[in-house]
Amino acid sequence: MLAFISREQANSPAKIGKREIARAFSVTGADRIGLKKILKELEADGAIERRRKQLHKPGQLPAVVLADIASRDPDGELIAQPVEWDSAQGPIPKILIHIGRRRPGQAVPGLGDRALVRTELAREAGPNDPAYTGRVIKLFDRVKTQVLGIFRADPAGGGRVVPIDKRNARAGEFTVAEAGDGGAKDGDLVAVDVLRSGRFGLPAVRVHERLGSLASEKAMSLIAIHAHNIPNAFSADALTEASRAKPATLAGREDWREIPLITIDPADAKDHDDAVFAHPDHDPENQGGHIICVAIADVAAYVRPGSALDRDALTRGNSVYFPDRVVPMLPERISNDLCSLRPNEDRAAMAFRIIIAKDGRVLSHKTHRVLMRSAAKLTYAQVQAAWDGLPGDETQALMTPVLRPLFAAYESLKIARERRNPLDLDLPERKILLKPDGTVDRVIVPPRLEAHRLIEEFMILANVAAAETLEKAHQALIYRGHGEPTFEKLNALAEFLASIGIKIAKGQVLTPRQFNGILAQVKGTEHENIVSEVVLRTQAQAEYVAENYGHFGLHLRRYAHFTSPIRRYADLIVHRALIRASHFGSDGLADLSGEQLAEIAAQISATERRAMAAERETVDRLIAQFLSEQIGAVFEGRISGVTAAGLFVKLSETGADGFVPIATVGEDYFNYDESQHALIGRRSGVTHRLGDEIAVRLVEAAPFAGALRFELVRGGSARPLARTSRNGKRGWRRDNKDDGARPRGPLKKLRKAKIKSNAS
Repeated sequence: MLAFISREQANSPAKIGKREIARAFSVTGADRIGLKKILKELEADGAIERRRKQLHKPGQLPAVVLADIASRDPDGELIAQPVEWDSAQGPIPKILIHIGRRRPGQAVPGLGDRALVRTELAREAGPNDPAYTGRVIKLFDRVKTQVLGIFRADPAGGGRVVPIDKRNARAGEFTVAEAGDGGAKDGDLVAVDVLRSGRFGLPAVRVHERLGSLASEKAMSLIAIHAHNIPNAFSADALTEASRAKPATLAGREDWREIPLITIDPADAKDHDDAVFAHPDHDPENQGGHIICVAIADVAAYVRPGSALDRDALTRGNSVYFPDRVVPMLPERISNDLCSLRPNEDRAAMAFRIIIAKDGRVLSHKTHRVLMRSAAKLTYAQVQAAWDGLPGDETQALMTPVLRPLFAAYESLKIARERRNPLDLDLPERKILLKPDGTVDRVIVPPRLEAHRLIEEFMILANVAAAETLEKAHQALIYRGHGEPTFEKLNALAEFLASIGIKIAKGQVLTPRQFNGILAQVKGTEHENIVSEVVLRTQAQAEYVAENYGHFGLHLRRYAHFTSPIRRYADLIVHRALIRASHFGSDGLADLSGEQLAEIAAQISATERRAMAAERETVDRLIAQFLSEQIGAVFEGRISGVTAAGLFVKLSETGADGFVPIATVGEDYFNYDESQHALIGRRSGVTHRLGDEIAVRLVEAAPFAGALRFELVRGGSARPLARTSRNGKRGWRRDNKDDGARPRGPLKKLRKAKIKSNAS
């Protein structure tokens, strides 16, 4: 069976699951139960792994992978490696790139390029040869390898550059000759080319681009934009297309302008792309049921396939939201004007009319292309006040015709949600409030309101309706996929839970309902925070895919993103697919193969991760800048990560992340127990675990790197854990004669350590 799986993976990119294996070995009827048991045993032994409900030999690449061309072999052939790879599966695999015949004008891949690659196992590869061969499907624009830094002018001419990224192996200052300063001024963010790096003196660089002044109000996001190569200027053709766009008319649309749809958004929202309405279903066969309308801005009417707007949107993949700015996927003429569902203005929309039963079951749904007119623009706080019986001036008149029916429909959807039992990880999200100069004023945790959950349930309902409609029409689409946790992560979770007295069988496949049961067991106890953190880290990362494998977290068999085409390219693809499937016009989805959709899905999954990293790093920089004036202050926090090098800490008040080097943890030799996410004192038994409450003193802050270094002031449990780890011999002993230890863990290593801590 293992030979069959390996052979099929090598010969074909088609999926291999239980059904394909049963067909190949003529397993039928009751024998399928035995096959399922054998597959579970093979998975438990690590002989195979389950990925997107398909079976693979562990450590094998998928058929299509996003890869970076990183080197050449001795024969000069290009070698690539996957952008994402789980180090737990072994060394990162190499891909030998074959360059076939190319069309005139077609780009040739080269070193430093990023590409979508179709892979095959190299059957005759030697032990030191690349394990895969690959063919480039699509080549992306070359990303320049650049060093970013802050230019510090020298009065005598030239100056120095202080690098932003502390992970750079050459961290430290660079020297810039006057002829190579590129006209940079003191405090400018610059990109530089390294000219020489000898054994003596500072490395020399030349400024090849001035990126902006760090004295500006939006300096921190400027760093992230350039560090991650996020496009922040639209092409001239795209801006021209946007400026020529005209408001939609009723031609080819249903008239929904009399339906009192309303938008509900955060108070500071700039675009309003979704509107909702509900009313009781008067069908006597559906007593207590509801009819729900969800209308979404019709972006596809303005962004046609293959247009300049479309090309720019695909390159961006999604909007990026920083505390001090937004880098939109579409120009403001589209996102904040023509596709913003403003009150009392005619707007084009794609909509679903969904009929649900009293218990929230969906009885039917239908797609519509409409012209609508929003009746009101409300905030979550206003809707929540109305929910609590305290309507304001803007909501009082809407209570009977709009809000009460919405609340009633939501109550039914809550019943369906409880029956479905999706993963319920309701972790607090912090929001940074800025001063006019762009610095941090304060950090708040906005309350989680029923009004938020109402909109979430309505959006999930519409997203599922979109996926079901397209599947029924046999129309290809891009799904939002979320896989089951891996076997390795589930085993690690089982080991950790055993340490706090919660028993689950190793190798057991957990459902969202079972995860919720674990969370319920610890709710209100000292273990609540740590268990929530570990459960979160056990989950897979959601992605966009052309082949459906379900959404584990939401506990749904099919799911697609439909509700935010202003800010997500995936939603625009789904809108176009609905237009084509429903014969709504000529602006539907073009003839795209499954391979082409898979390419787009991989590309926008990568831009989504890029945006998340840029947003996270900008928050880190802003908070580090905010705390840089509080060196020596003591803060309360929790341990958010544990490594052999020390503890990662999240501060309670601001949510800031920092590092406590093991040298400052305590007067003991600390062993790192990976399975229990803990450092354990060998002599004292003092334990520092993931989720523990501690107090730390701020020792150093590096705002532009977004790094904070702390020392431990208070914390640690004197109770030893249930058992020690097999790998518990790693650690550093504090030297009582000195203020530190070797290695001390200087701040310039924090960013590198922070990346490694993600596995904790």
